[in-house]
Amino acid sequence: METFVRRSQIDISPRELFRWHERPGAFLRLAPPWRDVSLEAFEGIEDGDRAVIRLGLGPARIRWVAEHFGFEAGRQFCDRQVRGPFRAWTHTHRMEPDGERGSVLVDDIRYELPLGALGRAVAGRSIRRELDAQFARRHSVTRHDVESHARYNPDGRHLRIAVSGASGLVGSTLVSFLTAGGHTVQKLVRRPVHSPDEIEWNPKTGRVDVARMEDLDAVVHLAGESLFALRWTEEKKRRILSSRVEGTKLLSSALASLDRPPAALISASAIGFYGDRGDELLDETSGPAKPASFLARVTLAWEAATEIASRAGIRTAHARLGVVLSPRGGALATMLPAFRLALGGRLGSRDQWFSWVDLDDVVGSIYHLIMTEVEGPVNVTSPEPVTMEAYTRTLARVLRRPAFMPLPNSLVRIAAGELADEMLLASARVVPRRLQKTGYEFRSEGLEQALRSQLGRPASDRGP
Repeated sequence: METFVRRSQIDISPRELFRWHERPGAFLRLAPPWRDVSLEAFEGIEDGDRAVIRLGLGPARIRWVAEHFGFEAGRQFCDRQVRGPFRAWTHTHRMEPDGERGSVLVDDIRYELPLGALGRAVAGRSIRRELDAQFARRHSVTRHDVESHARYNPDGRHLRIAVSGASGLVGSTLVSFLTAGGHTVQKLVRRPVHSPDEIEWNPKTGRVDVARMEDLDAVVHLAGESLFALRWTEEKKRRILSSRVEGTKLLSSALASLDRPPAALISASAIGFYGDRGDELLDETSGPAKPASFLARVTLAWEAATEIASRAGIRTAHARLGVVLSPRGGALATMLPAFRLALGGRLGSRDQWFSWVDLDDVVGSIYHLIMTEVEGPVNVTSPEPVTMEAYTRTLARVLRRPAFMPLPNSLVRIAAGELADEMLLASARVVPRRLQKTGYEFRSEGLEQALRSQLGRPASDRGP
């Protein structure tokens, strides 16, 4: 039987740390983003409760059934594999007191691989590396999440927050973060509702269930047509614009009409507002691109569409998102296959600026905007933008792969058309001045640390 143990100090009481683990969003917050993992069923963590997990391993999918036991409220819970990839697996989650107010989080795993000595010889080292990577990230996410909730919400208020775009990359991560923190999330959906945690909101038909929006504490508006496509057709551009402007107007009008409106509206925007600006340092005081590019025109109209809510006294913040880094979607997910095959390379020129942001910092920044009094435009980017050359070299180093096949600008333009100049080749050196000035503490210490966390490649990794 193999043993794996990880211990971490966390500045929160064992009782609060245990309660965070009990809530439904915790599993999704702890799932490794570099693995295809989904929760099929979850009954809870008390004795006899089961969780059914789907694991994607290449083209195969494995069903892992775990049963909980050893439940001690405020102290520990355990799970054992009933069905899954291991011959045996037992995992004890323990929260030990550390001084008057702190905790030590302990994950203690006993496992046995199938096929005995042969299984250990073939997969033993890779399983150990995977556990090291997964639990390094799990403990980091747990610590940052619970300490963030304690910092912004010391009284433990349970807010009711509506989220549009809740099924997207940012939205689904935000929902799990909020629910694990004890908040109630109402998902705005563009179809008839299927559960009590949904509210119908359909920009195409103009239908909004206004009555269900009464007594919300905040609304986070993330919905919009994806910018990614092989090329932008005129129809694609129309959908990009209308989904953002018309959808935001409809939502803002609905919120403004309420008898008991939310205190805050956090509406997504984008750093496309600034356009292609070379190495000019851009913060929230910088104006839009001149002449206005397509994305600049979209973001100007998008942000203006919240004016109805602002005039009704709802504090409104525009989260201008940079390039969100996650292997689950967006630019990083698109680039990974080529890099993993050692076919990756720089896109665009060496000195093109790339304003990235870790997905966990996007969620943390949005929570900061919900829980503080910040309003107006807010750049949601890393404090350390990098050149495309630096980004390419860092990604290659983290993956332990070469990157020697740059794509010339001319080929990018031939392949992507207008999309190339608007997004892929545009240089924007954006900094999050307002987040920094209002006290947001970034989780990622730099690009390499962010990529290692998102890709399961800790600095100690020596794997292939």
